[in-house]
Amino acid sequence: MSKDTADPSVFMPLLRELVTAYQAFEGYAIPHIKQQGLTPAQFDVIATLGNTEGMTFKRLGQRTLLYKTTLTSVVDRLEDMGYVQRLPCPDDRRSTIARLTDAGTALFNQVFPKHRDHLAKRFGRLSEEDIESGIRFLRRMRDAFGD
Repeated sequence: MSKDTADPSVFMPLLRELVTAYQAFEGYAIPHIKQQGLTPAQFDVIATLGNTEGMTFKRLGQRTLLYKTTLTSVVDRLEDMGYVQRLPCPDDRRSTIARLTDAGTALFNQVFPKHRDHLAKRFGRLSEEDIESGIRFLRRMRDAFGD
């Protein structure tokens, strides 16, 4: 007999595992990001803008999942550091594009491969099947919470 999945005794263990898995990921990833001289939010913006011609703040916010006020302050700081520049959007005068400067591109090219390789050490412990099934499951879970 199957249980009602809306019953907290069924879904709470999944929620606990999801949270502890994310905490374990952060515990491994964040110290490495900080060793690169960046905050996790700064790294997220640099990594998202890397290999692009830049993007509007709206799209950048969607891709990084940072709150608008947080995104603005992170881009302000990266701009002060000389890594990001703001440009007017040619298609919409109300929008601004954030783009990496040459120094930002150099930073991306330095830190992103290092961090990708750092993560690969742990993701390499999983099989390709584990990764693919994890992606499918997390997409179904995301869809369950969508509108």
